[in-house]
Amino acid sequence: MPRTRLPDLVMGNLVANPPIVQGGMGVRISRAGLASAVANEGAIGVIAAVGLGDFEHQPCTRYATINADALRRELRAARERTTGIIGVNIMVALTDYASLVRAAVEEGADIIFSGAGLPLALPELAAGAQTKLVPIVSSGRAARIIAKKWARQRRVPDAFVIEGPRAGGHLGFPRGDLDRGKAPELDALLGEVLEVADGIARGCGRPVPVIAAGGLFDGADIARVLSRGAGGGECARRSSGNRGPSGRLSRATFPVLRPSPR
Repeated sequence: MPRTRLPDLVMGNLVANPPIVQGGMGVRISRAGLASAVANEGAIGVIAAVGLGDFEHQPCTRYATINADALRRELRAARERTTGIIGVNIMVALTDYASLVRAAVEEGADIIFSGAGLPLALPELAAGAQTKLVPIVSSGRAARIIAKKWARQRRVPDAFVIEGPRAGGHLGFPRGDLDRGKAPELDALLGEVLEVADGIARGCGRPVPVIAAGGLFDGADIARVLSRGAGGGECARRSSGNRGPSGRLSRATFPVLRPSPR
């Protein structure tokens, strides 16, 4: 039976296939080894910037410098292992956010994914860089606010990540709604953000893909969000333990590199 080629995930000059982003898992889980293994398969590998440095026994005044230097080392280590696409996940909520953004840009990270708050200042911090800037949002409203603010800085998002209620990390939903199962489902949220992204794309004359995240486990999940208009899907935990002895991802377990049993 012939295999169907998956669509490319395109952000300007960056092209990923399969159209998958490896989620940024902190602390010290999504590092150079995992990110480079994902990138070597054609997908987008991501280093989580939070708490990378060996700061536990250092003065707190050195926290930002230690973490920024550690991020630089991780990016350089990833570049030694792959020529693929390497991104960095940097949470807005971090006290050393600006320092980490500057380090990622200076080291030539291909993409910065930024959430856990609205990354309104990201274009200014990354001004003049070729690094793609991708906000992580939990609603169409958040995407609109970011797009409006960035437009004043003459910048448009290169993509969006929309996280549904089954995503890990810092989500933009009330805790009570999550506990009671009343938070909007990913597919509905995807439609909201696609509407925003389509409006931006019409204005700037280039596609602004939307990457769906949260509860995507295998090829069937990726196929579902692609069929609903997503440019790609994000998987995190499923990819974290799947490297074989060679350091490459196992095709037996990495979800979009094998046929789904469904």
